[in-house]
Order: sequence, then C-alpha cells, then structure tokens
Amino acid sequence: MAGFDSLFGIYQYFYAIPADLEDDGAEVYVTQVPQFNATEARGEALLAQVEEILAVSGAEKVNLIGHSHGGLDVRYVASVAPELVASVTTVGSPHGGAELADMLRDGLSEGGFGEAVLSFFADSLGDVLALISGSWGTEQDSVAALEALTYENSVEFSAAHPAGVPEDWCGQGDFVVDGIRYYSWSGDRALTNAFDVSDPLLGLTNLVYDEDNDGLVGECSSHLGKVIRDDYRLNHLDEVNQAFGLVHLFGPNPKSLFRAHANRLKNEGL
Repeated sequence: MAGFDSLFGIYQYFYAIPADLEDDGAEVYVTQVPQFNATEARGEALLAQVEEILAVSGAEKVNLIGHSHGGLDVRYVASVAPELVASVTTVGSPHGGAELADMLRDGLSEGGFGEAVLSFFADSLGDVLALISGSWGTEQDSVAALEALTYENSVEFSAAHPAGVPEDWCGQGDFVVDGIRYYSWSGDRALTNAFDVSDPLLGLTNLVYDEDNDGLVGECSSHLGKVIRDDYRLNHLDEVNQAFGLVHLFGPNPKSLFRAHANRLKNEGL
C-alpha cells in the first residue's frame, strides 16, 4: 500500500536493495501496482508486468517478492498463473489481516462523510505517488485497499487463494504448492532508530495490536509457507531498508536478508 518503484527516479521503495542484489549477479525487476486498490486489481496489474518481464527476459518463470500489501499481490499472481511463478516470498505481509485496518474500517460508516474524506485524501496521495514515480493513470481506490487488509477479507482472500496459508494461527503453511515454493519473514519491533522519522508513527500504530508486531503487521499474521523468521529487529519500513537505511543498530541489515534469500532461491535451483 502506497508503494512505488522509485520517487523522481532517485529514492527507491526497496531502498538500495535491487542494486545490492544485482551486484551479486541477480536479475532484478521492480514492479509497480496501484498504490491504493483491492488486492485483485493490484494483482492483475502485477500479472501484466510479470508477463512482460518474461517476454523481455526470455525466462520461463519469476521469483516474486512482495512487501506488506504486495505480499498479497504476489500470492494472487501465483494463484491465477502458477505456470509463471517459481517462488513466492512475502515480507511483513498481513495474510491474517491487520488490526489497524479493522479499527479504521469499523470507525468509518459505509458511504459516510468520514469514508469520503479518507477516500479523497488517500486517493489523492496515491495519484501523487503515481505521478512522481512515473506510473500516472493507475486507478486508486483506498477504501477497497483498506477493506482488503481487514481480517474478514483476508479470510475470504485466503479461501480463494489458499497456497502457503497456515491451517493453524501462527503456524507454518505448505512449503511447496503446485511446484511453487512459499517463504515469509517479518520484524517484531515498531521503534528501532531514533533518527528515523517514521518510527514515531509506527510506535503509535503499534498500540493497536495485541501481538508482537512491526508497527503495522502482527507476527503471526505475517506467516506464509516456510517462515524464515518473524522476530527480526525490524519495523515495517525497516524490512525494505527505509528510511535511508536507518535501522536497528543491533538488528540485521535488510540488504543482507534479501541477498541471503536470493542465494537460498539459487541453491534451490530457482
């Protein structure tokens, strides 16, 4: 949600991660979907880009990695076009819903003034992000995006696209489904670096949750397939090396986590 490839062609969402992977020989494509919309709409936009990437690269399949709402998008693509996907990896994604989304949705009357205000400002933010990241024209629907991350809609989405979803809360899901390998990891800290301007906001949203979380997604909600770890000293934005790589002094380097995972996929023959 609110994602981009890079702002003004300079500031990357996956900050400094693609270049780091490329330095080690990986072929990296950063995709971009509507900043605010339902998972299915975002997933269809991603699917079109996957098909384009395969056509350009000559590869038979892709390894998909999605952060936050992007983790649901990559699950959608793997579900509707499994022949195009070698692996799915989600990072800090709310497969079991996000308590903050439920709180916000419950506080907004359907069709009411509050919903209209949220829709106007969030959709406008999405349009601005799309403009400065070079994807102007993508359709924004922030109410649909919010609903996609509620517990109820997460259950419905997982019923339609069940691959890798744990049968038991906080368990691990099937590692291989239809030949596709499923992985996940996440952090469990909201406040990680006093110099990171995003930390106070995540420290506030953290208060909504009953379980350990990264500021926006609970540990157990992030589980999909083989859970690499759900307790890294990372908050939701640290997981993609934001802001400007200001992460926990004693936590992992996010670039190292992605590089290690690329090696993991390579060792699996993917």
